[in-house]
Amino acid sequence: MAVKRVLVIAGSDSSGGAGLEADQRVLAAHGVYALTATTGLTAQNTLGVQDIFIVPAQFVKKQINAGLEDVGADVVKLGMLSSEETIDVIAEALTSHQIPSVVLDPVMISTSGSQLLPEAAVQSLRTKLLPLTTILTPNIPEAILLLKDAGLDVQEPKNLSELTQLAKQVRALGPKAVLLKGGHLPLTAAHEAAQNPQDASIVIDILYDGENATLFETEFLVSKNTHGTGCSLASAIAANLALGKDMKRAVHSAVRFVEAGIKTSVDMGKGSGPINHFHSVYSLPFAPNRFLEYALARPDVRPIWKKFTEHEFVHGLGSGKLPVERFKQYLVQDYLYLVHFARSNSLAAYKAKSMASIAASAKIVLHIERETALHLDYCASFGLSKAEMESYPESLACTAYSRYILDVGQSEDWLALQMALAPCLIGYGAIAKRLYTEKETLREGNRYWQWIENYVAEDYTEAVRLGSELLETHMRQVSPSRMEELIKIFIRATELEISFWDMGLGDHPRAHMTSLST
Repeated sequence: MAVKRVLVIAGSDSSGGAGLEADQRVLAAHGVYALTATTGLTAQNTLGVQDIFIVPAQFVKKQINAGLEDVGADVVKLGMLSSEETIDVIAEALTSHQIPSVVLDPVMISTSGSQLLPEAAVQSLRTKLLPLTTILTPNIPEAILLLKDAGLDVQEPKNLSELTQLAKQVRALGPKAVLLKGGHLPLTAAHEAAQNPQDASIVIDILYDGENATLFETEFLVSKNTHGTGCSLASAIAANLALGKDMKRAVHSAVRFVEAGIKTSVDMGKGSGPINHFHSVYSLPFAPNRFLEYALARPDVRPIWKKFTEHEFVHGLGSGKLPVERFKQYLVQDYLYLVHFARSNSLAAYKAKSMASIAASAKIVLHIERETALHLDYCASFGLSKAEMESYPESLACTAYSRYILDVGQSEDWLALQMALAPCLIGYGAIAKRLYTEKETLREGNRYWQWIENYVAEDYTEAVRLGSELLETHMRQVSPSRMEELIKIFIRATELEISFWDMGLGDHPRAHMTSLST
């Protein structure tokens, strides 16, 4: 899918709460690529604007052309435009580049009531930009200023009916649609102007497209963190239009986005703080195809993984000093476990939703079948026959581990089962690879060297690759909270692997194993 692009032409807010800085966060939160053309630089904080530097109009023009001639834009969002000359070059650029959608937030009056745009610039905006505008998003004072500039005598609206009439009058100035923001007119439940904050119940924004007036009602929120709400709303509309939503859906989603941003905001600075632009966005704490690397480095996983992969039993395999009796006990239980391991992967194939995942699990089952055949041959070299091994009951460690995996497979989803299987599949590969390359590992005369070779063999390495690839692909699609749940499954399965090694050393209760002889 092609990335959607929005060019933002607006001023910069050094405090980060409004202007280009807020616009870019909103667009990023919607997954839309942002280009920018800066019309002015401000020195400001949450308490107010201290100074403004107007970027020369011809340089603004160069910024606009540079972006549109190269990357292009699906939507252009306009904010603070600074001067009449800037408005002229913007109007020329929108026409020459034939921009399909334009969202204009007419930043003309500050929250304190100061007019930010000179009179001549207001007229230029009204006559040159409004006819090119897809949707205009004024607040009530800005709407009145535009109408007065057109020579109309208008009054502050006192109820919903008058608010709707105001939206219709502004739309007649030229834009295809107007979203009149009702934040300056909190209403009671009866849709009358609230006389005090205690009576305020709702705020209504009105979208008028020349035929229909659509009302967007939100709860009246008492919050000082409303800096940049206008910029954010317009940018959210621009993002939604770029993503292909129709006008009503684009506006409705944007209104809800800003509402949630106010509700979830945190206090910053001494004055009017910013809204929370990332209330509905989460990011996974690992780069693509780096989940396992991330998981194994976590402080809650690393010591357990080290204990598993560097267990005393493992060191005994590498040095060749592991008592043969202990190894034979392990071989029997490992054979019994392999059957359950195959069952678990078969269950994973059944639970998979795509042919690729089904095939991957099936390949792992086929590998386990080959591994089991090799395991039987290897066991025979220690005097253990298949019939003999099958005559022994499972140890408690084997039962606990295998039943845990099967229980996860039955009660959880496909990915949870993959996480339960991962320590065994990936861990054995990591252990064997380390032992195979370490200089300290005994090769000549080591009865366990073949065991190490089996787990660095090409078919097992391929099984590890497949299993790892499955995890990496699917872990990118889960939420952070689900990821934490899955990592807990991984940790528990690793702990059960450690118990399996403990059993091999005789440090774990086992049944009917003492009759195995050297």
